[in-house]
Amino acid sequence: MPAGPEPDRATVLVVDDTAENIDVLFGILKEHYKVRAARNGEKALKIANSDSPPDLILLDIMMPGMDGYAVCVQLKSHLPTRHIPVIFCTAMSDVADEAHGFEVGAVDYVTKPISPPVVLARVKTHLALHDQNRDLERQVRERTAELESTRLDVIRCLGKAAEYKDDNTGAHVVRMSFYSRVIGKALGMTDADADMLMHAAPMHDVGKIGTPDAILKKPGKLDSDEWEVMKEHVINAEKILGEQRSELLKMAKTIALTHHEKWDGSGYPDGLSGEDIPLVGRIAALADVFDALSSKRPYKEAWPIEKVVDIIQSESGKHFDPRLVELLIDNLDECLAFRELHSD
Repeated sequence: MPAGPEPDRATVLVVDDTAENIDVLFGILKEHYKVRAARNGEKALKIANSDSPPDLILLDIMMPGMDGYAVCVQLKSHLPTRHIPVIFCTAMSDVADEAHGFEVGAVDYVTKPISPPVVLARVKTHLALHDQNRDLERQVRERTAELESTRLDVIRCLGKAAEYKDDNTGAHVVRMSFYSRVIGKALGMTDADADMLMHAAPMHDVGKIGTPDAILKKPGKLDSDEWEVMKEHVINAEKILGEQRSELLKMAKTIALTHHEKWDGSGYPDGLSGEDIPLVGRIAALADVFDALSSKRPYKEAWPIEKVVDIIQSESGKHFDPRLVELLIDNLDECLAFRELHSD
């Protein structure tokens, strides 16, 4: 019966300035591992930072130029290599030398003349521990990603729950959050900040959950009393979102509280104006109105994009931050392409 494929073997990098020492370690390890060698610290660092880094390093201390301690410090201070286990393999057997080796980041210390069974046992143990650590890190990353995804799903669902009372589809929050991201990126936000804005924006009208349907779905203009009730959705949002440690939910709360403020100070609830209105609130306000004007609502039909743009531009410096209006217009094609894919 033919043998199956040989499983991938771990790679051990042996670093020593003496060829005889490398030959000895190569002879001990070659039956169990792939072995690479470096005669100095600079070459060892180059291999460790290559596209095929070793899984473990056996490192001599007394080498000309860069000694083993310095090599270990560099390995542990560089993100791509700091996870590689380092075992010092040296004739320096003083307790202080061993202690210093552990201080700079080594996981073990083997003294020369070496014992083959000891070297094999130490290498096997630390490779196994390294594999376990990598597996744990992978599990933590996967679990963290799952929790983050779940949190974002809850936020989107809660945002859509409010919109279902208003436009019956929930597509509004998908579109306006994308427009918010487009504007944020055009303004110079990092990808991380723009993504956070996109994920927080769906919560802008979460307070409408507490607004009576008779007002939300009224097919005509609200009277003054009804309008006062409508404006309470901002305060409702503050109560719903409460005090949170999450930066995402803090941003969502800021957006919910300020996306009805206006650049000229005529908005609500606090009559903020200009740059006193938080940037994320200003961006969400523009994205929200742009989508509302271009979509069908209980009280109106969808307006042609040309009319929407005219209205938005006429409100620049009054309702909206003029710079943000410019950025929206500059990136209108991207927004309209998304709108085609996510129509009501």
